[in-house]
Amino acid sequence: MWRDHLTEIIVFSLLFLLVSAMGFVAARWRAPRDMAHLDEWGLGGRSFGGWITWFLVGGDLYTAYTFVAVPALIFGAGAAGFFAVPYTIVIYPLVFLVLCRLWSVSHRHGFVTPADFVRNRFDSPILALLIAITGIVATMPYIALQLVGIEAVLKTMGVTGDSALARHLPIIIAFAILAAYTYQSGLRAPALIAFVKDSLIYIVILVAVIYLPYKLGGWGDIFDAADAKFKASPAPGDGILLNANNQLQYVTLAFGSALALFLYPHSITGVLASRNRDVIKRNMSALPAYSLLLGLIALLGYMAIAANVKPLPGAKAGSVDGNTVVPLLFDSQFPDWFAGVAYAAIGIGALVPAAIMSIAAANLFTRNIYKEYLKRDASPAQEANVSKITSLVVKVGAVACIVFLDPQFSIDLQLIGGVIILQTLPAVALGLYTRWFHRGALIAGWVAGMGLGMWMLYQIGNPATGKKHFAGSAFPLSEFGFDTQKTIYVGIVAVLVNLAVAALLTLVLRAAKVADGVDSTTPDDYFADEGDPRVTPGAERDADAAPEPVA
Repeated sequence: MWRDHLTEIIVFSLLFLLVSAMGFVAARWRAPRDMAHLDEWGLGGRSFGGWITWFLVGGDLYTAYTFVAVPALIFGAGAAGFFAVPYTIVIYPLVFLVLCRLWSVSHRHGFVTPADFVRNRFDSPILALLIAITGIVATMPYIALQLVGIEAVLKTMGVTGDSALARHLPIIIAFAILAAYTYQSGLRAPALIAFVKDSLIYIVILVAVIYLPYKLGGWGDIFDAADAKFKASPAPGDGILLNANNQLQYVTLAFGSALALFLYPHSITGVLASRNRDVIKRNMSALPAYSLLLGLIALLGYMAIAANVKPLPGAKAGSVDGNTVVPLLFDSQFPDWFAGVAYAAIGIGALVPAAIMSIAAANLFTRNIYKEYLKRDASPAQEANVSKITSLVVKVGAVACIVFLDPQFSIDLQLIGGVIILQTLPAVALGLYTRWFHRGALIAGWVAGMGLGMWMLYQIGNPATGKKHFAGSAFPLSEFGFDTQKTIYVGIVAVLVNLAVAALLTLVLRAAKVADGVDSTTPDDYFADEGDPRVTPGAERDADAAPEPVA
């Protein structure tokens, strides 16, 4: 009953209201020149410095879903769940130079989305449309999954009901508030709230990793309890160490997730909001500190085993909701007031990325669908207004996913989202370094990679949940004719096929001398920095259309 959690509810509500107020105040933060412009509403004026960007990007990548799902995965599957730790370490060196080049060319040409860059780099509206649709589709379930984190906290506090409306009403109210201040303040709202969110998470986790081992008998007892549980489990692959059958899946999932992380539109949005290249360089050096935090968060899964936590029942009869593991651990081991702080950290941790994701998806629709195909002469004010409205629609869609779909289905969609967004790698990431690929070949590669990826995902079932298709991203190699129980991450196979088709067809099209459009960027565009005399952020604001591409 909720009355048993009254202190937790009060603390949670007060902190939630505090950040909501900050979200509305953010509209006047850092003196925006004109909120009726995507540079201001969607990118915070492209003016964020090192600290703001660090909190914004960190808050964007390490979400409420991460807070509850990573420990839940380790609670249920053991060492395989630690794939999230190495991939967040591997990615920063990989994208260090890539993101600097993307920021520079976007800074010089006024690009707001990765599809803007692809449109100008490859002179292909169709390829840009595919990139935009891919980004929106991959982002939508990610937004919905932020609700899973809030729902797990509310369920633990007893703030639920028997009917669908009573069960989801608190989430609907929370996202209505989020929608209101995001509509008003744009990217400034999550940037300001990220300070509170990350501070709360650091405090909660540092207290947890010091206090809980002391209370549970030490790390030795915690790992012994986890080892005993997995030895008694008949599930293949479970254990506190990887075995021969799940090592390939672990490596490919970690590497594939690393490649996908900064292809997501919300990740790129946080980077493009930076003031200059040095901000990006410093952040790529400092952001691995979040990976240390993620490793500590992951260990909560083993602590929950040692604390004998029993997950709450799931939506389906006989199922359990693994996402409640961490909230229940805090509820059973901490005083009510501190558990309330921890719940607020999770809840607020959902608001920051959900806001950025909805803004990123809205920008993609506005720039690369609305302006490209529906209203070519849209003014900056009209673009900003369409983005605001679209961000509301995106949030409504995310809430609908939770209300009308099984949350487990949404989790599967998130895994599928990584496979989907990886298919933009040749055009976006490699396109920043080379224009060797033919635009027609990139389209064909996207079709091949996406088609193969969807076929592979369709073949994946889960007997435990009764799902026959789209039940994860671990593809059994036996389906390819190999005599083995090993699995591989679908995204890696799909993007390799994507690249192979794009490369082979490029050779064919170049040999046939098929026209390849005009590259609107120049080599020095990729090294432009703050104060560049050719184009500075906001210089086009007095124009009725976006700036003309530089020949």
